[in-house]
Amino acid sequence: MSILEDLTTLLSGLGVRVETGVFSDIAPLEYVVITPLGDSFQLFASDRPGYDQQEARLSLFTKPDKDSGATGNYIALKSNITTALLDADYTITDRRYIGHEDDTKYHHYGIDVAKIYALEN
Repeated sequence: MSILEDLTTLLSGLGVRVETGVFSDIAPLEYVVITPLGDSFQLFASDRPGYDQQEARLSLFTKPDKDSGATGNYIALKSNITTALLDADYTITDRRYIGHEDDTKYHHYGIDVAKIYALEN
């Protein structure tokens, strides 16, 4: 299992569109892009690690839309995702507002997460 698969499943269960690349269609009003940050063998006491710590960044994008009534408020989406991540035993290593993208009108918020996976033999 990988953090990308787990996060995609978790976010899809919340009704959030997820991408790991570029949208082929028009981007929705709310979506998350998952970017892997790294994986390491930090936890082992012998010559062979038994666990893999994987890290990823969730980039949340929201924008208002007058026609649909969407407010583009990233705070509600951030709160829902944060609660789901904590309930699923993720470690949240950083959360920050990245900024407003004037050209696309999206608010951009980042959540960095880590999870430890047992290595399969």
